[in-house]
Amino acid sequence: MEKISGFSLVRNGLQFDYPFLEAWRSILPLVDELVLNVGKSDDASLEATRKFANDEGQGKVRIIETEWPLNDPEKKRSGLILSEQTNIALDACTHDWCIYIQADEVIHEEDYPAIRNAFANAGPNIEAIVFQYQHFYSSYNVVQNTRSAYRREIRAIRKSSGARSIGDAQSFRKPNGQKLNAVLTKARIFHYGWVRTPEAMKEKTFFMDQLYHGDSKSEAKTATGENYRYKRFWGLQEYKGTHPAVMSERIKRMGWTWDLKHSPYVFSVSDLKKVFLDLYERTTGHRPFEFRNYRIMELAK
Repeated sequence: MEKISGFSLVRNGLQFDYPFLEAWRSILPLVDELVLNVGKSDDASLEATRKFANDEGQGKVRIIETEWPLNDPEKKRSGLILSEQTNIALDACTHDWCIYIQADEVIHEEDYPAIRNAFANAGPNIEAIVFQYQHFYSSYNVVQNTRSAYRREIRAIRKSSGARSIGDAQSFRKPNGQKLNAVLTKARIFHYGWVRTPEAMKEKTFFMDQLYHGDSKSEAKTATGENYRYKRFWGLQEYKGTHPAVMSERIKRMGWTWDLKHSPYVFSVSDLKKVFLDLYERTTGHRPFEFRNYRIMELAK
């Protein structure tokens, strides 16, 4: 099998309590090199990254130090800084197949065989690999299973396809906006972006919303409202499966859980359409009107 690059980015990962080290540990066994874009931070994220590279990196890690253009109002809209910084890391990758992991995403070791199989059997017409998503909310025993949370996304691309990170770095397309030819793997991305203490979630959300909605913290607070406060809504379910092994120490340290069953239920008339479509999907396995950044192709046998 040809060599594989991994790439990721982080800024203020410690301050905002991202599991970025766990993310990188989970991808390291899959790649021959790991390119890490570390934005100039207000915490010790760079020092933590250097320590990871020296102690655990197996000689695979290359660090790029960048400074995010946080004073550029054009780039502080719709999260465009995130895709720009992602592409800086992508451009530094030296192998054709590149696997991407965000600082709040972790791969389960049980899924390594499925990922390696997808790489090994992706024919020359395949430009991307699409992963399944498991979105956690509030604590490690609650998942969001509804169409309001994307269920699949591209997390591996063939660099020669010209693929670029787009928008707020959720996905990839060709420079002309064309969708990538992709295969679907059963491998999962465990997304922990909404698992923090309420205090840490508040600070992280306010900062991220500055990249989407405004130039100041006060503007971001107006856009965010109180969505950082955990609440029970349609689609939340108890999670009874296992977590990636690299997450075990972090889960032990968290020291708290959110009580899903006894939290007030929030529901509005506008949720009725979502409920209907979710029930249809659970019955048929089909998600109508699903937005996709890719075209699903058959995996070679």
